[in-house]
Amino acid sequence: MGSVTHGESGLPIQPLYDGSALEGFDAEAKLGTPGRYPFTRGVYPSMYTGRPWTMRQYAGFGTAKESNERYHELVSAGTGGLSVAFDLPTQMGYDSDEAIARGEVGKVGVAIDSIEDMRTLFHGLPMDKVSTSMTINAPASTLLLLYQLVAAEQGIAGHQLTGTIQNDVLKEYIARGTYIYPPKQSLRLISDIFGYCRTEIPRWNTISISGYHMAEAGATPVQEIAFTLANAKEYVRTAIAAGLDVDDFAPRLSFFFVARTTLLEEIAKFRAARRIWARIMRDEFKAKNPKSQMLRFHTQTAGVQLTAQQPEVNLVRVALQGLGAVLGGTQSLHTNSYDEAIALPTQKAARLALRTQQVIAYETDVTSTVDPFAGSYVMESMTDDIEAAALELIRAVEDRGGAVAAIEQGFQKSEIEKSAYRIALEIDNQERTVVGVNKFVLDEEEPYEPLRVDPQIEIDQCERLEALRRERDNDGVERALDALRAAAGSTGNVLIPMREALRLRATVGEVSHALRDVWGVYVPVDTF
Repeated sequence: MGSVTHGESGLPIQPLYDGSALEGFDAEAKLGTPGRYPFTRGVYPSMYTGRPWTMRQYAGFGTAKESNERYHELVSAGTGGLSVAFDLPTQMGYDSDEAIARGEVGKVGVAIDSIEDMRTLFHGLPMDKVSTSMTINAPASTLLLLYQLVAAEQGIAGHQLTGTIQNDVLKEYIARGTYIYPPKQSLRLISDIFGYCRTEIPRWNTISISGYHMAEAGATPVQEIAFTLANAKEYVRTAIAAGLDVDDFAPRLSFFFVARTTLLEEIAKFRAARRIWARIMRDEFKAKNPKSQMLRFHTQTAGVQLTAQQPEVNLVRVALQGLGAVLGGTQSLHTNSYDEAIALPTQKAARLALRTQQVIAYETDVTSTVDPFAGSYVMESMTDDIEAAALELIRAVEDRGGAVAAIEQGFQKSEIEKSAYRIALEIDNQERTVVGVNKFVLDEEEPYEPLRVDPQIEIDQCERLEALRRERDNDGVERALDALRAAAGSTGNVLIPMREALRLRATVGEVSHALRDVWGVYVPVDTF
């Protein structure tokens, strides 16, 4: 626990307030204790009184070389963790020179086609000291193995690597759409990742179960945590069915949520989510390790709430959203750049986003005490209300046979679409205020010069791929891909032959196509 600090008036701020000073108040029964089951007040006893959360910045665009330069700038500015954005072809398991990738290479993230791109992406960066989060789902295993192979070239062992792959495919079927394989095969791949990382990369967070993208698609805070935790239950069941002990993999599970501008509701949401997950893991899955019961999560401020109108106002929104995440007990945080509603963030905007976190951490007093809102009539009531509503929605998913069955019936997607439609109507009718959009608008917007991706990037990336295929051992690559297909058609862990194929310079697209050959692709259900 951190030491007592003092405010500007010189009065003490205790690292923990538990209501013990109130006569007749049973603090443990009413509030719980930080770092102890059910973790309502936080997963660690001292939270930020010892050190602040990990400050991540989500970055990646164009080529691996350009992104590498941005990462060096962010590390120099004080970023403690990198968060990699991949372009759409990479997210979908296609190479940059495939017809389907045309016009999308390097647009919404960095293009990674092979080990050579990953080598360039992390050139000169201390991979054993920087925690890296990769926003990648269907091809998560491929990108993780490329990361491991590049680290090994630097002499860094798997047990030294720390970070997270998002690897949450179920939410792709619900809200985002960058899926490849059908749900059953996707779950098989995820359980293979759990098993592989348990021995090969033991400190890696093997999945970041995400509510963020559901929220971006229109999910309410209750829907966000309910559908996320329902998906998490499906992943746990899959891993147990594959023969893993719950306490062997559950401590490496992590979550990913949004932080909106509705400050109080967001704080209550985070507290309720921790409590629900702790009870699910202890009571339903009989997890005995306290780390298996902890809901550790990363937060990103709400991209969907950024506006292209009066973009500087987004600085205010992001500051409030970031504050809500911190007051809610996040383990790491990415703050969006104010110009992201217009284009990829400029260097200045990215730096301001990081400075926003640093102001919260070092200029406010919210890090001086654990769970500052604990005991508030409003906060405790809102936490209880959100918990009850989320549990009811989780039961609705379970009544339909669990997350996968409910996805196949279109349940979650339909519920989120209804919420999104309701919110859109409220904004159109001015029942919900969006500053600069439906109230307090300007007659004429100020000009803004966005960051643009040079179309030459796609040409250069395709030329590098052509050279790679010309120079590598193509017979060796094909044998390795055949071994991958054989593993996919049996019960062997597919990451072992996949790693060998990637080491021989097979591409992301070739690996994904090898699995498509065996597993097929998912065709969605139309629900609205």
